Amino acid sequence: MGLVVSADGGYHGNMLNTILHGDPTDKPPLLIAHGLYGSGRNWGVIARRLSDERQVIAVDMRNHAYSFWDPRHDYHSLAQDLAEVIDAFGGQADVVGHSMGGKASMMLALEHGQTVRKLVVADIAPVAYSHSQIQFIEAMRAVDMDRVSRRSDAEQQLADLGVEKSLQSFFTQSLDVKERRWLLNLDVLAAEMPNIMGFPEINSSWGGKALFLSGGASDYVLPEYRDRIRALFPNARFAKINGAGHWLHAEKPREFEGAVRVFLNA
Repeated sequence: MGLVVSADGGYHGNMLNTILHGDPTDKPPLLIAHGLYGSGRNWGVIARRLSDERQVIAVDMRNHAYSFWDPRHDYHSLAQDLAEVIDAFGGQADVVGHSMGGKASMMLALEHGQTVRKLVVADIAPVAYSHSQIQFIEAMRAVDMDRVSRRSDAEQQLADLGVEKSLQSFFTQSLDVKERRWLLNLDVLAAEMPNIMGFPEINSSWGGKALFLSGGASDYVLPEYRDRIRALFPNARFAKINGAGHWLHAEKPREFEGAVRVFLNA
C-alpha cells in the first residue's frame, strides 16, 4: 500500500490519516480512535502525554478530518480501517476508542483479534442507541459559510441554532475556515446514522483485557448493558470517572490519562 506523508506528519492515501506522537518503544503503540464529528487532533493533549512511554497513533476516522471520504460508514468497515493502520505499524497495538471510535475498536477486537493487545472503550457499549446525533448535522449544514471568516463566526451561528458552548468549539475544530467547508462528510454521516447508532449482530467474543471506562454522569453505559459486554468481552473490567459526562476525556483529561496509563501498564 502506498503511504503518503501528509503535512501534519501523518500518512494517508488508502489508509486513514494518522498523527504520530513520540517514537516507537519496546511497548506496543497506542492507537486512538475518536468519536463522531471528532478528529485525531482533538486528542492531542492526551496523546502527547501518553507518548512518554510508547508511540501514540491518533487517527482521523473515514469521513472525518483529513481521512478519505467513503459512502460506507459501518462498523465492519471502520474496524477494517483500524486494522490496516495497525498492520502498517507492526501488527499489534493497544487501542483506545471513544463513542463511535469505541464501537469501531470493539469490532476491531472481535473481527481482527490478533491486532489488539489491550482495549479501552470510552463511554460506549456494544448496543444500539436511540439518541440520534442528526440534529448536529442539521446545525452544521445550516451555518452560512458566506458569513464565516473566522472560527468564532461559525461558533456564533451554532450558538444561535441552540448548540451548547462546549460543542460549538468542538465542531468548529472540523471547520476549514479558509476553504469555508466542513471537514466532515455530513451527507454520508447523515445517511449512515442508523449504522453509527447501532451495533452489528455478532456471535464471536474477544478474550483479551478490556477496560470499559465511563463518565460517572453519563447514561451511555447502563448497568443492564453489562451482560452484553461480558458476553463479547469476557475479561472486561469497568471503571468510572466521577463528575464526567460522555466527553470524559475532554472534561477530565488528567483522570482519563491516568486510568488509561494504569490499565495499559498493569
